[in-house]
Amino acid sequence: MSSHVEQAIAARIAAVRAHREQQAADRAARAEQRAHGVAARHAAKLRRLAEQDRARVEQRGDEIEQSLRGGAA
Repeated sequence: MSSHVEQAIAARIAAVRAHREQQAADRAARAEQRAHGVAARHAAKLRRLAEQDRARVEQRGDEIEQSLRGGAA
């Protein structure tokens, strides 16, 4: 049978181990959330850039059409 002191030490060791495991799980969850956030921001940026490019192409096409109409008239 172990003494009261040994039981207290074992309990503290178990508590520290559980705390460290919880910290590791929390870090892993935050890392996953960060990775998801980075991917979402990257996708949003690519969508925004694609929309800007599409708008520029449409605007340039409109300018070309207007110049062709103006030149033919």
